[in-house]
Amino acid sequence: MGGARFLKRNLRKIFPDHWSFLLGEIALYAFVILLLTGTFLTFWFKPSMGHVVYDGVYAPLKGVGMSEAYASTLEISFEVRGGLLIRQIHHWSALLFIGGMMVHALRVFFTGAYRKPRELTWIIGVTMLTLALLAGLTGYSLPDDLLSGTGLRVTEGVLISLPVIGTYATFFLFGGEYPSDDIISRFYALHILLIPGTLLVLMSAHLVLMWVQKHTQMPGKDRTRKNVVGAPLYPSFAAKTTAFFLFVLTAVTALGTFAQINPVWLYGPYSPGDISAGSQPDFYLGFLEGALRLMPAWEINLFGAGQAGTVPLSVVVPALVPLGVILTGMLLYPFIEQWVTGDKREHHILERPRNNPHRTSIGVSAVVFYGVLWLLGANDLIASTFHISLNATTYAGRVLVIAGPVLAYIITYRVCLALQRSDAELIGHGVPTGVIRREPGGAFAELHTPLIEDIEAHLRAKEAVPVLVGDMDAADTDPGVPPVHARNPIGRLRARMSATYGGEKVPLDEEHDRSLTR
Repeated sequence: MGGARFLKRNLRKIFPDHWSFLLGEIALYAFVILLLTGTFLTFWFKPSMGHVVYDGVYAPLKGVGMSEAYASTLEISFEVRGGLLIRQIHHWSALLFIGGMMVHALRVFFTGAYRKPRELTWIIGVTMLTLALLAGLTGYSLPDDLLSGTGLRVTEGVLISLPVIGTYATFFLFGGEYPSDDIISRFYALHILLIPGTLLVLMSAHLVLMWVQKHTQMPGKDRTRKNVVGAPLYPSFAAKTTAFFLFVLTAVTALGTFAQINPVWLYGPYSPGDISAGSQPDFYLGFLEGALRLMPAWEINLFGAGQAGTVPLSVVVPALVPLGVILTGMLLYPFIEQWVTGDKREHHILERPRNNPHRTSIGVSAVVFYGVLWLLGANDLIASTFHISLNATTYAGRVLVIAGPVLAYIITYRVCLALQRSDAELIGHGVPTGVIRREPGGAFAELHTPLIEDIEAHLRAKEAVPVLVGDMDAADTDPGVPPVHARNPIGRLRARMSATYGGEKVPLDEEHDRSLTR
């Protein structure tokens, strides 16, 4: 069919061999498992809020009124052969999918893989992460048990708290007064059709862009901006990635077999008048729960107390600010960094995180910010488990959510500089051997040996973070006259940010003391 030349060229495409590149594959294969197990579950799940009286095999709930969605979930769990195993594999795969995407995004961020020409690939990845969170929320709500209903109640509270559009958005989503009779069927359509379909399109675009632009690679010997060092797609990479898919499948199957997750039969059917004690959402939404618990009960009354126009900041801020700051910051960061540094070159060699200390510090600060909110989403369980005041955990969380990222930034920056100094010392003096030699003058010195060629090439690939340099006017011969781009407030701010963010913090020492090497 005339495809031999095309196949031969593409099957010999080189993929770099580094463990960190497997993180994206974890998310990809978890998504494949989600599609397969989700298809199985659709055969028996009934996305309906219609009222039924349970008459299945689970005795504690016999005769209890519930929705058809909850009853069909119980049927899948107890009456469909292999149903509970598939349900649990599906849930564990969802957690692995989102977790894999998060860790993959961190790898891309910390190594600078989002830089030109991969800005669009990064934007697609952040969009997929956002859709994955929505897929998790909609899927989590489908069983209509008391735990998922509590989360749905939080969603309704967030929507209705939005100024001006809150009630319209709530009625549009729920199809009427909460909880309405349409929410499960609407979430079902979103969960199995719209969101997965969009994810498939974006994932395909993500992979095509990676294929066309070629894969980034870690610095090392013989690795340049114009080549990729690794193994061909076929047979080497194909064999390894197939085995890795089987490893991921084995892991989630083992979790689904031996680790119970989301036992909906223990919670009972959802009722708006009830709430489950100690309820916790899945980890990827835990930070929103923590933000809601930490935020003080503040509100703004635009037209006076008790009048229309009340904005409950205690709900709006936790719902919009943390997620907005993280996702918006991720989307804009490649362009902000390019604006600050003035660097518009193409980058195909990755940076070690230590070699860009400010970017690494910003990333760790975001992780700590997320982590504090996630941890304090369980402040009631922390208080009861460790027998401490609930108010004390809340007040501590309010301090940590601000002080934690600041401390993380300072500590990470100092650690990055220390690691750079360690690299410079290794290049300048070699690796300590532990052998002590006495000099003719009586002094003692430890012998050092030169670095292995591959390791030295890895360290010497370090480049200074670019700093904005503008052209001076031809008439400007005075070195005290600023460049044209720095002659307004924004330009001066940009110049100061560039000087702080960029530059060589710890130069590599080119001298090597040969008298102390062997």
